[in-house]
Amino acid sequence: MKTTVHIISHSHWDREWYLPFEKHRVKLIELMDNAMELFEKDERYRNFHLDGQTIVLDDYLEIHPENREKLKKYVQEGRFHVGPWYILQDEFLTSGEAAVRNLLTGMREAKEFGGLCPVGYFPDAFGNAGQMPQLLKQAGMKAVAFGRGVKPVGFNNEAKEGGAYESTYSEMNWESMDGSGLLGILFANWYNNGAEIPVEPEEAKEYWDQRFKAAKHFAGTSQLLFMNGCDHQPVQKDLGDAIETARKLYPDIDFIHSDFETYVQAVEKDLEENPTNSLSTVRGELTSQETDGFWTLVNTCSSHVELKKENRRGEAALEKEAEPLAALAALAGKEYPEDLLRYSWKKLMQNHPHDSICGCSVDADNDEMKTRFDKSRQVAETVTEESAKYLADQIDTENAGGLPFIVFNPSGWERSGLVEAILDYELDYDRFIWNGYDRMKALSLPEFVLKDADGNEIPAKVEDLGANFGYFLPDDRFREPYMARQLRVTFEAEKVPALGHRLYQLKKAAPTKEKTSLVTGENTMENAFLKVEILKDGTYTLTEKNSGRTYGPLGYFEDTGDIGNEYLYVQPKNTTPIVTKGTPAKITLEEDLPYRAVYRIESRVEIPESADETLAEERRRCSDFFGRKAGRSEKTVPLVLTTKLSLEKNGKGVSAETTFENLAKDHRVRVILPTGLATEQHFADCPFELVKRNNHHSAGWKNSSGCEHQQRFTAMEDEKGGLLAANFGLYEYEILPEKDNAIAITLLRAVGEMGDWGVFPTPKAQLPGTHTARYGIYPFEKGKLYETIKEGAQFQTSLLAVVTDAHKGSLPAEYSNLSWSGEGIELTALKARESERMPEGENDLVLRFVNHSDKPQRLTVTKPAWAEKAFLSNVIEEELERLPETESTGEISAYKHTLRPYEILTLILRR
Repeated sequence: MKTTVHIISHSHWDREWYLPFEKHRVKLIELMDNAMELFEKDERYRNFHLDGQTIVLDDYLEIHPENREKLKKYVQEGRFHVGPWYILQDEFLTSGEAAVRNLLTGMREAKEFGGLCPVGYFPDAFGNAGQMPQLLKQAGMKAVAFGRGVKPVGFNNEAKEGGAYESTYSEMNWESMDGSGLLGILFANWYNNGAEIPVEPEEAKEYWDQRFKAAKHFAGTSQLLFMNGCDHQPVQKDLGDAIETARKLYPDIDFIHSDFETYVQAVEKDLEENPTNSLSTVRGELTSQETDGFWTLVNTCSSHVELKKENRRGEAALEKEAEPLAALAALAGKEYPEDLLRYSWKKLMQNHPHDSICGCSVDADNDEMKTRFDKSRQVAETVTEESAKYLADQIDTENAGGLPFIVFNPSGWERSGLVEAILDYELDYDRFIWNGYDRMKALSLPEFVLKDADGNEIPAKVEDLGANFGYFLPDDRFREPYMARQLRVTFEAEKVPALGHRLYQLKKAAPTKEKTSLVTGENTMENAFLKVEILKDGTYTLTEKNSGRTYGPLGYFEDTGDIGNEYLYVQPKNTTPIVTKGTPAKITLEEDLPYRAVYRIESRVEIPESADETLAEERRRCSDFFGRKAGRSEKTVPLVLTTKLSLEKNGKGVSAETTFENLAKDHRVRVILPTGLATEQHFADCPFELVKRNNHHSAGWKNSSGCEHQQRFTAMEDEKGGLLAANFGLYEYEILPEKDNAIAITLLRAVGEMGDWGVFPTPKAQLPGTHTARYGIYPFEKGKLYETIKEGAQFQTSLLAVVTDAHKGSLPAEYSNLSWSGEGIELTALKARESERMPEGENDLVLRFVNHSDKPQRLTVTKPAWAEKAFLSNVIEEELERLPETESTGEISAYKHTLRPYEILTLILRR
């Protein structure tokens, strides 16, 4: 087949990176104006790929709204190619549901402009998540193009000679672990291999000869891909002349100004006509494990850890609270706030591009991200509050005495957990509210007891918060300020139904239950599941009672130097970690209540205040990161780590909250959890996938750091049981086989430069100030891994308390809106169906499940009273086949479906 050169013009558009967003946007406007001018003046300039994302349209039109129809025209004509994403996200630092919202938003906006590029696009993602082929195939994509992950690479994907290649060609079949596959296109010579094509024949001959050799080294067909652009690359205005020159120089080769859809079709045709060119199949995540380990860029997981925590808060606020509660409120009659949720998601996703959420940008960009996180979460929290209040008004509390409130569980599993509720004991609406303060403060308070709807007494802590200002914002009249005497009630709510609620009431009475305690000895606490013993150096052991197995000592801290940058961790040569292990800690019993015990553990070490003076010069020189000579300063500062270790009455593990003030620079802080487990593999939570990874890297791995990506938890098990380490917004971990297969979780990484291609100081990346890290540790019996993953999932959110009053309602005091079962299956989403997909007159809810196990699993969804029909769907909420009802137990109907190993399943329930 005749060789065809496909030249695709593009500019990889990092929305913010080495310049602040607005400065990059000025360049974006110039780029798009120049492209449109070329479309008008040079018919030979056919196409421009807008980097697989639609946000560039939003950013452009915010400045030039008068050009909307002009943009639509060029999208409809196939000149501008847009989508399928809203933004080019980092795949490991954003959740699976965020990836779905990204697709839904990008595809919706692309179609609004009249065109959609049907190719998943990851030109510079720092590794590719294993479920992306399944996700993209369900979304109707024809192929996926990516820049990293399947072969030995260097800086900017520089091809290395030799080495262990996972794919024979740059074209391959990329499959998720469920078997879903797409044609994968690797930018084997990076996405700039066709940039700045010369017009002059002599230059052009040298240019093409070199690039043909490199392309043919990897290409599996006669269709050669040349990407005409790079990061923020301006339009090549003389491309038409350059292509004409190439055609004259190489008359036996077809040169076309192409696009991805044309290129993919040509590759598929070539493969059909030449079946001997069989492609390799790569399965699962693409994270360059078969490399020397220096350019996987995994350490972006620990850059700007506070931004990562904010991202986790934002995702949880939308996925686990606002969307499900809004959906449940819609079942009760409230209008679903689709526009508000879309706005909140878009603000959050504007922080998801790989240079943004990875924390590898200049300080100005990271500052702006904080504002976007706040905006997104403020809207999500308002949706949550209003939805929960609406639901509370539908619950029958007529017979509730005292001060009633509702505890909501928006998760897909029944759960127990700590709840805090702020209650107004009495209110004063005097319009001169300062008068009310004294009256409220002077009130005499009685004793209180907490009871559930059945009148059972619940152990609780009731605190007097004094007189405080508050206000109501009624829907039909002016705001109402007041002064209130407030109480805080803290207790453990037990077995709150999944996607449901339970009523509680605070009453005036003296508690009758005898006080019990989880403290059973000096520095020891235990419940029905665990025994926790804290040792003198602040580490602790956990004994899982059913098996009798003890884990630990766990929980010591490690500090090392870091002379790298926002992309790369580099430990100074000839330095050793400073650890708290073996150093006496100050241990104090801080809380001893029937439902919770908390010990305060204070660990203290001296650490170097920074790198030595050599580093500043090496940064200015842009020295090779791994060849740097800098060491650590001889001057020290204290590192004081205060950990609150908590055990709840019904807790399956312990929760740790470690707070410390960072006074040093150029260093990394980790918590070390030696598991003592006899195994060579472990599991890491990733988007829609429980990934199994080796504890040891390949023989070619040279980097002394073996860090990996995680989302909500990492787990390990052997023949006798296992341990799961949950986290909140701590995305980097490392397995340390030489330290009893320890799980090391990064709590902080402080550096002073962006890194990559120049000198970009980032003093704010040193992260001075106070930091708090949350993590949980859950031992489990053999065979209970899939049961324990819900602990890691639920560690991300809390039960929600909403104050109400006594009133009639249609919902009972305890209620679950949905009941389902299936081993190893997780419910990841409950939301209303996209309005564009919804048939007229219908009200559909979307449920998404994922099978985390490596075996087929049976999902059973008990037919809710409100559901009329069920349909199988895909991730973009297209209605597929109807799911019939089957009898479950007795006369109860259910919807049943068997999920393939690792399958993502979306259901539509019509009401």
